[in-house]
Amino acid sequence: MAKMIHSMIRVLDEARSVEFYGKVLGLEIADRIDFETFTLIYLSNRETGFELELTVNKGRVEPYVLGDGYGHLAVSVEEVAVEHQRLTEAGLNPGKLVELNRDGKLLALFFFITDPDGYKIEVLQRHGRYL
Repeated sequence: MAKMIHSMIRVLDEARSVEFYGKVLGLEIADRIDFETFTLIYLSNRETGFELELTVNKGRVEPYVLGDGYGHLAVSVEEVAVEHQRLTEAGLNPGKLVELNRDGKLLALFFFITDPDGYKIEVLQRHGRYL
């Protein structure tokens, strides 16, 4: 069974967004991971394990056009390679398996699949913060 873990949106101003989601939904920063060209901020609360991932692309100054900013729904699974194979055999054309490393350690192993309406779903190996 898949476990729903987070949804991502792109934002221009980290502080403004963190303040807004804190006020409106009671979300607080659970983790913040900085990369060279972008920053990931994970927001959550005690009510659920589901998180909102804010992505801040460094250097971006123009507001995102609704429908233009990339986003996805994410689920975690016990064995991502098994799920990838199962979906491939079902003819659902999942994207390639991707390994994302940070400081020489595995951060995430995942693939994306697109639903019939074009929405992206990220399927992650249960590992580290993606349990």
